[in-house]
Amino acid sequence: MLKAHKYRIYPSREQETLITKHIGSARFIYNLALETKQMAYSGAKVNLSRYELSAQIPELKKECPWLKEINSQSLQKALINLDNAFGAFFKGRASFPNFKSKGSARQSFCVPQSVSLEDDRLCIPKFKGGIDIRLHRPIKGEIRQATISRTPTGKYFASILAETGASAPEKKPVKEATIIGIDLGLKSFLVASDGTTFDNPRHLKKAMERLKYAQSQFSRHKGKATKKKLSRLHEEVANKRRDFLHKTSSQLVKNHDSIAIEDLDIKGMMKRMEPIPDGKGGYLPNGQTEKSKKSQAIGDAGWGMFVEMLRYKAEWSGKNVLQIGRFDPSSKTCSSCGWIYRELSLEEREWCCRSCGTEHDRDANAALNIKAFALQKHVCGTQTKTRKELPSLVGVLTSEARLPLAKG
Repeated sequence: MLKAHKYRIYPSREQETLITKHIGSARFIYNLALETKQMAYSGAKVNLSRYELSAQIPELKKECPWLKEINSQSLQKALINLDNAFGAFFKGRASFPNFKSKGSARQSFCVPQSVSLEDDRLCIPKFKGGIDIRLHRPIKGEIRQATISRTPTGKYFASILAETGASAPEKKPVKEATIIGIDLGLKSFLVASDGTTFDNPRHLKKAMERLKYAQSQFSRHKGKATKKKLSRLHEEVANKRRDFLHKTSSQLVKNHDSIAIEDLDIKGMMKRMEPIPDGKGGYLPNGQTEKSKKSQAIGDAGWGMFVEMLRYKAEWSGKNVLQIGRFDPSSKTCSSCGWIYRELSLEEREWCCRSCGTEHDRDANAALNIKAFALQKHVCGTQTKTRKELPSLVGVLTSEARLPLAKG
């Protein structure tokens, strides 16, 4: 099983310069390879593989001697990342690869080989003496690779991937007593089928006044100090959000064997809520600005990151994450009798079932239905049987058929 741990590193001034060169060179190779692939396909209808591009790097180093200062494996990894990006695009999991920007918030490079730890120092190729690292928790297993990253505030981190040697634990059986359904929302971040509610911390909204002031200062002065202050505020919001999501997901995985969730189209929801420009520097009326606020609130909640945390933590613990269909009417179905209120609008937070008269809280009712739908889907045979459980020739042979055939 592979596990990654993130640590703060403290490079020297010379090492900071070398890290900057590695980040820039990896971005240069990625962008150059992307442009080369596009030109080769548009001009000659040839799809260049990463192996063909990789074979051209020695010749490229003659044209760009500064690339010799960079770990060659990190340059190769940039080509692998581009190849993976194209693979995800052709499989429909991502959009077409874009060129990497120098001003992007995500600045990193990967070291896929020769990574080790010696006396609280991270040892990687080209960095003599190693880089100081704060190991706040031990690494169990064999180190495979490391990704060095730099934040907009000038902090450096190393994400170290290690092979623990342990296989994933066997999944817990899905039982009604140990499954919980959760409904993600904005009023409350999460409402569970057992009645548990997690309030939405709204970290971005709480910091919005400070962010607006810092943004206005940066717009006026464009200085490094104001830019760093703005970046620090955004980093603070992101760290608080990530901490909340980690604690909430860990609590759910620890206390339940199975967790049922909805398949939410988060990107589609945010896109549908974007304001429509009116061509005069403003936006069209009829609530478009209000929709923009909802889109921002969805991004602030971090649903996608939360679901991803649930998945990998469940995998580590042998727990189950069950997903119901995107169009299953979890909010519109009465959890008591099954009647469907098809006219239910987004503004209605409470409603009464016209069939059995039960009063429903929208989110609590949805959580109960998500649990019920997930159980029904699981029991109805969505899980495949192992080969040992499949019928065999001997197993289906009847007693009459065992008799020898009559002669003649």
